[in-house]
Amino acid sequence: MELQNTVKEALAVLYHHPDESVRAQADRWLQDFQHTIDAWQVSDNLLHDASSNIETLIFCSQTLRSKVQRDFEELPSEAFRPLRDSLYALLKNFSKGPPKVRTQISIGVAALAVHVSVEDWGDGGIVDWISNEMRTHSEYIPGLLELLTVLPEECYSNRIAARPERRRHFEKELASSAETAFSLLTACLNFGELKDQVLVSFASWLRLSSGVSASTLASHPLVQAALSCLNSEQHLEAAVNVVSELIYYTTANGSGGASAYMPLIQILVPHVMGLKGHLMDSSKDEEDVKAVARLFADMGDSYVELIASGSEESMLIVHALLEVASHLDYDISSMTYNFWHHLQLKLTRRDSYSSYESDALIEEERKKRLCIFHLPFQMLVSLVNSRVEYPQDYDDQSEEDQKDFKHIRYAVGDVLIDATDILGGEATLKILFMKLVQAVGNCSNDENYKWQPVEAALYCIQAISKSISLQEVEILPQVMVLLAKLPHQPQLLQTVCSTIGAYSKWINSAPVEHPILPPLVDILTKGMSTSEESAAAATLAFKFICEDCRKQFSGSLDGLFHIYHIAISGEGGYKVSADDSMYLVEALSVVITELPTEHAKKALELLCLPTVTPLQEMIGQGGAFQQIPARQFTFHIDRLACIFRNVKLPEVVASAVQRLWPLFKTIFDHRAWDMRTMESLCRACKYAVRTSGKFMGITIGAMLETIQALYQQHNQSCFLYLSSEVIKIFGSDPSCASYLQSLIEMLFSHTTKLLLKIQDFTARPDIADDCYLLASRCIRYCPDLFVPSSVFPSLVDCAMIGATIQHRDACRSILSFLSDVLDLGNSSIGDKYRPIIDSVILPRGATLTRILIASLTGALPSSRIEEVSYVLLALTASYGTKVVEWGKGIISLIPSTALTEVECARFVKSLADAASGSKSSFTNILEELSDVCRRNKTVQDIVQGALRPLELHFTAIS
Repeated sequence: MELQNTVKEALAVLYHHPDESVRAQADRWLQDFQHTIDAWQVSDNLLHDASSNIETLIFCSQTLRSKVQRDFEELPSEAFRPLRDSLYALLKNFSKGPPKVRTQISIGVAALAVHVSVEDWGDGGIVDWISNEMRTHSEYIPGLLELLTVLPEECYSNRIAARPERRRHFEKELASSAETAFSLLTACLNFGELKDQVLVSFASWLRLSSGVSASTLASHPLVQAALSCLNSEQHLEAAVNVVSELIYYTTANGSGGASAYMPLIQILVPHVMGLKGHLMDSSKDEEDVKAVARLFADMGDSYVELIASGSEESMLIVHALLEVASHLDYDISSMTYNFWHHLQLKLTRRDSYSSYESDALIEEERKKRLCIFHLPFQMLVSLVNSRVEYPQDYDDQSEEDQKDFKHIRYAVGDVLIDATDILGGEATLKILFMKLVQAVGNCSNDENYKWQPVEAALYCIQAISKSISLQEVEILPQVMVLLAKLPHQPQLLQTVCSTIGAYSKWINSAPVEHPILPPLVDILTKGMSTSEESAAAATLAFKFICEDCRKQFSGSLDGLFHIYHIAISGEGGYKVSADDSMYLVEALSVVITELPTEHAKKALELLCLPTVTPLQEMIGQGGAFQQIPARQFTFHIDRLACIFRNVKLPEVVASAVQRLWPLFKTIFDHRAWDMRTMESLCRACKYAVRTSGKFMGITIGAMLETIQALYQQHNQSCFLYLSSEVIKIFGSDPSCASYLQSLIEMLFSHTTKLLLKIQDFTARPDIADDCYLLASRCIRYCPDLFVPSSVFPSLVDCAMIGATIQHRDACRSILSFLSDVLDLGNSSIGDKYRPIIDSVILPRGATLTRILIASLTGALPSSRIEEVSYVLLALTASYGTKVVEWGKGIISLIPSTALTEVECARFVKSLADAASGSKSSFTNILEELSDVCRRNKTVQDIVQGALRPLELHFTAIS
């Protein structure tokens, strides 16, 4: 009684106390209470207490529901029947009470049924039990109807801590009871006030109706009731949900194809088509129109294969979907977009015509169908064009609304690309160009210039750029001429610039008699000075133009450098941000790549100059050099990284890096404590190494000496990251072996001293991540240096310590390293390494297996199961019966309350099968083992308490 009062008091504080900190304290106490064994009885008592207020009832019903779902195993087996009877009594008590409370109790009863077999439940199982109760207690039918509704929903709920096998049995039990449930629901139709609830429940049960034939459903009273309610405003939403489920049923169940479901399809389609008038009826409620539109969209998505045949009946559906697409409300019109995409795939993919015997017949049928659907897709292009038009009040919209508008434009762009696959790029371009010409013609030249339709048509033309042939000469030359004549309104100019960038490849291949590049560059420079948004579009377009037209620019380097210097200096009115200026750096870098070597060296020096000069000035500030914010360094160093990455001239870049090395060395030496600056500089060095390769000469040696010394002092993970690139480029070069051997020994030796316990991994996941990425690189590129090294066993030990780190990337790197080690031993070149790998893995095999099993069963998130399973599979492939023995001993440590003997035996058998080469069910069985051991927190704690992966000792034993 005292605890019940405490719960009431805590709830009163939670909902009514003025102090937020006190409310938070009460909330924490209540959450902790929900995990106690006392929560069962206290919640049950308070729900039966007539004096409990609504807050108490809601909290206790949620608690009891959650306890049944997650913690049913806490109770002794004999507690089931009293619990069921109490829940049913509550369901009857609240049959006319608060709906929230009744729903929670209904879910609780349904969850109880998931846990308990038909035999233990008695009365023929829960559906028969509900049937008996409905017959004998008709006054409680509304509550029992809600219970009947939630049963199929709980069947698939991942909140219920039931074993996978029991969950599968429950699904079969419900499926076998589907016709009984339908009979109950049919009987409930006699209660007019329950019709909505009956339809909702019917929709829920249809997901389990695979055993009911389509012909039976076609004439079923429930189906007839749903179809008749499509014309009822009162029941429309529930009826739509039923019909939507019926449509899904006709495509998702059994075999036999569409013909097996034709009796049902033939009554569904006409009824849905009869709702076509609702779409444009302004007197209809908006939500009702959305419901009807969803039904058309579901019909289109589900029957797309039938529709793709192009029959007269299917074209009626297509035209109805065009009406949905034409609706003024985007939320309604966009419901059809998936359909158009899937229809396009059905019409264009070869496997859609597999029933035709020859290539000639396939091509003939394909052309015929494309011709049939030509007009609908033309209409679709015309309809969606206006969807991307900027709203008049766009500038006043919230950031969220502006973001939604951008997503609309992306979606429309995808629809247009689908249309090009049916109509062809050029035909689609013609439609959009006519829209553009019409929009331009409708514009006046005064200040009231209506730019939005022009921009919309241009955006659509830009969206289909990849579908347009480089040989197109009819429309695009006119578009490019028109671009120079458009006003410089910021959003319009932004799209103009984006369009230029999108057609950069076409611009490069445009006929020489149309010199269009110079005026387009003028437009881009105008874009850089108009607004930040247009400048962003212009710089990106400039990058694309330079990439694709680089040969045309090689004689215009002075002009490009002029634009570059104005943009990055901030002079001349350009509004290019620091991030966007990187596109200009890329642009000039690719143009420089086309120059002869000597010219390229001079051009590269000029390109680097605006970046190098500020760095030299900062270094020249003496003691103040240490106080400069990292951003002032990284801003310039990142530009150098961009240059080294994009100037694809190894000797030229190597020469520049050698010239700049003293500057880099100074920054390394004086800013090694500064993580952001070091990451930026290491990134620049990485791209220098990647581009220059073996032209790096003596610079690479100096670089390696520097990072080795600095890593031991400052523990910056980026030094490992840079070393990975060095290993990739130079790992197989015998002349570099001594350098790399020293690098490997030092880096790994120092790292394993930093990562001595799991807490060290958690504190520095970046070091763990980059260390094991580097180790995997060593396995791939220089195994002869790495595997025999003295650090190899230490790295395996270290990996075992850190394997259960929760950080995603670090964990994946560690698991990948372990699988790479095992795969190397199993590979075609593995014989020379196998003795060393065996000497390291075998003494640690049992412990490693235990860590992997602990990881599968809860020590790591379930999203890591695939990677852990692969390591265990690789270990089993390497050591066969030994792993089976280890696994058998380890799995037996888990108490039977968490894992039954049958479940343990199934796991051991999967290991044995994998050891003998049969791997087909290995992953599925491990996933099921994981599911069983994670089914609730109590079980997971029992399993981890038995395996104790963090407490294992890593002493090698023979």
